[in-house]
Formats: sequence, structure tokens, C-alpha cells
Amino acid sequence: LNVAAVMKSKYIAPKEAALLALAVAVNEKNDVLIKAFEGMSLKEGAGAEELAEAHACASLLSLNNVLYRFRHYMKDNEYYNNTPAGIRMSIMMNPVSGKEFFELMSIAVSALNGCEQCVTSHEHSVKSLGTSEARIYDAIRLAAVIKSLCVVI
Repeated sequence: LNVAAVMKSKYIAPKEAALLALAVAVNEKNDVLIKAFEGMSLKEGAGAEELAEAHACASLLSLNNVLYRFRHYMKDNEYYNNTPAGIRMSIMMNPVSGKEFFELMSIAVSALNGCEQCVTSHEHSVKSLGTSEARIYDAIRLAAVIKSLCVVI
């Protein structure tokens, strides 16, 4: 019931819901759900580039979430916080699915991975692009429900 409810948000289009769910499944390394949400995304009109981008988003955010969570824990260390990350993040600059949706996927994956600094940053960014709090909240609810599905499948 929870999965059906979050996949039919009035703030998130069906294709976006499928791609968000895919990013969560990739983040959680759940092969069964990856395959299912890839199929659902294609059925909802996503292309191969959008599927690849959901995978890339989960990969990039898993990297960033570790780095920035470490920096947050070590907040008083000037060296850690001022040294450039040295990580290529070009996918974030011109995403296939659009900047707003990429940021929405980013906040959802960052919430899953427990990175306060990334959640705060992506929430600010996605809101600056005109996203409503209701849309953000539904993306987080979707991520939470799909994460729980990953636990049982």
C-alpha cells in the first residue's frame, strides 16, 4: 500500500517517481528492484540516458555523501573543510533530466545516506529552482518507502 501511494504523488510525475525509485534501488544495491524500476521508467517514457543518469546520480551522491558527512563531523578542521574535493561532478552541471529533477534525486539519495550537509545544500538548490516543499517532501517519502521495500526484497 505504501509503495502504491508514493508512486502516485500529485507533485511527482509517474516517470519521475519511477526514476527516483530507481535511484534509491541503485543506492541500496537491490538488483531485483533496479530491474523493476528500470522497466517501469521505460514504460513511463524515460530513455536510456535518463536511466543512466539515475544510476550516475546514486553513484555520485554515495561518493559525495561520504566526503561531506566526514567534513561535517570534522567541522572545526580547517584543512578538511577548505581542501578541494578533487572530484569530477560534471553530470550535475547539465543533467539530461533537467537541473531541478537531478537536484530532487540528489536530495533523496543524500537523505538515504544520512548526509546533513548534502541534504541542506540540495534542498536550498532545488527550492531556488522553484520546487515546492510538498514536492521535496513527497520525493523523500518515496525514497523512504522504496528503501523499506529494499529491506524486504
